[in-house]
Amino acid sequence: MVPRSRKGCCTVIPKKRYTDYNSYLRGLYNERVQKISLDAGLSCPNRDGTLASMGCIYCNAKGSGSGQFLKGMSVKEQIEAGKIPMMKKYKAQKFLAYFQSYSNTYAPVAHLKQMYDEAVSCEGVVGMAIGTRPDCIDPEKLDLIQSYTRDYLVWLEYGLQSVHDTTLSLICRGHDFKAFEQAVAMTQNRGINICVHVILGLPGEDKEMMLDTARTLGRMGINGVKLHLLYVVKGTRLDEMYLDGQYQCLTQAQYVDIVCDFLERLPREVVIQRITGDPHPEELRAPQWSARYRDTFNLIQHTLEQRDSFQGKQYHP
Repeated sequence: MVPRSRKGCCTVIPKKRYTDYNSYLRGLYNERVQKISLDAGLSCPNRDGTLASMGCIYCNAKGSGSGQFLKGMSVKEQIEAGKIPMMKKYKAQKFLAYFQSYSNTYAPVAHLKQMYDEAVSCEGVVGMAIGTRPDCIDPEKLDLIQSYTRDYLVWLEYGLQSVHDTTLSLICRGHDFKAFEQAVAMTQNRGINICVHVILGLPGEDKEMMLDTARTLGRMGINGVKLHLLYVVKGTRLDEMYLDGQYQCLTQAQYVDIVCDFLERLPREVVIQRITGDPHPEELRAPQWSARYRDTFNLIQHTLEQRDSFQGKQYHP
């Protein structure tokens, strides 16, 4: 049985001023648990021609993928290969299979079952995290995912980016906020933990709009959030906008300030799975400061301490 607590969240308050993912996992399993990113070779309705928008403006050809599927590596082979550095660096013995590339519910149920079964059959795998879009889910797929919750920790990660339809249209997301609301409603009360991906610094959004996203998510009963900086990847439509002077990146100081305000407006029990992005240096156009993950991470911690602030400080149900 999966160790349980309310909403799947840890009962131990971490030392950080927000509920971080490593502390959450350690609270469940009493030891280090590491994610292993997987490429299952699926696609995305916003990339394969199903939708008219032909991809989000910031997404590169890999779709956040590793390319391991194209190299002929099965899910099991990817997990076994991924364990090695995790065991050496962190002494980890428990792992989460993270279906990361593209939309990992965008396939027939039988195919999804085959790849999920392969993942959880690997030694040391205690759960799954499944990245997808809110328009790629339905009750049948949720029934399948729910079937794993009895024995495994299960997170379903929805890419949302913003609660504002004007922004979703501008970035060619291919769905609106209502689609996300419907997906969350279908997913809740199934024992599936919901994580939401949010991008800060999207074109046309000011700070107040970003904090609206925090306040809205805070009222929806979601379990986790991943915060990303919008950085410019070479070869994307966002790259074209940036080079033409149509888009300006957030400064590091702006990003840190917004993240701290965002955290203050989320309930304390929401697990912060990511607090900034970690771009591949060879793909990064701008801002160059985004490649210094540790600097940004430390600045966020320092700013929260200076403010004497913490996650949930400004949360109002």
